[in-house]
Amino acid sequence: MTEATAVAATPVAALARYTRANPFPAKMLVNRRLSGPESGKDTRHFELDLTGWGLSFEVGDSLAVYPTNDPELVDEIIRTLGATGDEQVPRQKGEPTTLREALLRDYSIKQPTPKFLKAIAQRASAAPTLGYLLAPDRKQDLETYLWGMEVIDFLVEHPSVRFTPSEFVGLLTKLQPRLYSVASSLRAYTDQVHFIVDVVTYESNGRLRKGVCSSFLAERADDVPVPVFPSVAKHFHLPEDPNTPIIMVGPGTGVAPFRAYLQERQVAGAKGKNWLFFGAQHESCDFAYGDEFTAYVQQGLLARLDCAWSRDQAQKVYVQHKMTENAAEIWKWLDAEGAHFFVCGDARRMAKDVDATLRKIVQEQGGKTVEQANEYVEKLKSDKRYKRDVY
Repeated sequence: MTEATAVAATPVAALARYTRANPFPAKMLVNRRLSGPESGKDTRHFELDLTGWGLSFEVGDSLAVYPTNDPELVDEIIRTLGATGDEQVPRQKGEPTTLREALLRDYSIKQPTPKFLKAIAQRASAAPTLGYLLAPDRKQDLETYLWGMEVIDFLVEHPSVRFTPSEFVGLLTKLQPRLYSVASSLRAYTDQVHFIVDVVTYESNGRLRKGVCSSFLAERADDVPVPVFPSVAKHFHLPEDPNTPIIMVGPGTGVAPFRAYLQERQVAGAKGKNWLFFGAQHESCDFAYGDEFTAYVQQGLLARLDCAWSRDQAQKVYVQHKMTENAAEIWKWLDAEGAHFFVCGDARRMAKDVDATLRKIVQEQGGKTVEQANEYVEKLKSDKRYKRDVY
C-alpha cells in the first residue's frame, strides 16, 4: 500500500487522531531473538500491529517508540527519596500526576542532568570531586567520571541530600521517544512494522544497567500498548527510478532499512540490481535475517551479498575490507551504472571507515587525485546518490 492510497482510504478524523503528542498504541505481535545463544549480543526482531492507525511510512523512514521506564528502577528511586510514590508532582505538560506515574512515563530517570548534578554538589555533605568537575573547563573529565553513572547512584551515594518529590522531578528532563529504522515495507506487510534492535545491558559500579527503550520492547511490551509515531527521513529513500542499482552497507542493526528496501523492491517488481554488505561478529550466531538474504540471492533479488565476520578469524574483517576486495565492481556500479550508495549504522567508526574506503576506491579505480576523488564523492552526495543514516 502506497502512502497516497493509505491517506486516500483513511477518514480525515482518523489521520488527525494520532500525533507526536498522542502516538498510536501499537500491539506487539512478535518478540523473537535473532542472535544465537552463544552470541555476545541479544539482537531482537520485533513485529508491531498497526491496524487502524491511519498513518503511513516509507522504507527508509523511522518510527518513534515511546517507552516507559523500568518499574524496578522507579521503585528504587522512590524508596531512596524516602517517598511513597503517591505524592502529586507536576508534569511538563498536562495535569499533575503521582510521583510513580511521572517517573514511569514522563521523566528521564537514568541520565543525570546538569541541574541534578549541581543540586547534589550544593547539598551533599561531601561531594568535592563533583563540584570541581562541574567547572566549565572540565567537561571532558566530567564525561569520563559520569560514564556508567545514573541518577540512582548519586541518590544512594549521597543520603544526606534530601529532595521533595516535586523538587526531584524538577531536576529531570522529559522522557524522549527513541527512533528505530523500519525493517519492513508496508507493501509487503500491510498494517505492520518490523524492527531489529540490540537489547542494551551492561554492568557498571556493581549494577546491571538496561537500555530504556530496548529493554521496554524486550521485557515489558508483550502485554501493553507500544506507542509509536512515524518520523520521515526524506534523505534516505529509495531512488525514484526502480531500475537504478543500489549498494547498501548495513552492519549489525544497520541492516534494518535495507531489509525494508529489498521487500519494497520485490513487491514493486523493481528491476534495479541490489548489493548488500552486511557485517557482524560471528556468522554462526550473528547473521541477522541470514535465511532471508540467502533466499533473496537464490531468487536473484540480491545480485550480490558480501558479509564481513569480524571475529571468525585471527584478523578482524569489517565491511570496509569487503568493499576494498570488490573495489573494481563497486566503481563500475557507481560510475558506469549510476548506482546509489547507502550506509546505515554506527556513525563514530563504521561510517567514517566506509566513507574513507569509498573515497579511496574512487581515487584508485577512477584514476583520480585525492582532490578529484573527494569532489566526485561530494557530487554523489549533492546528487543524492550517496545517502547515510548514521547514529
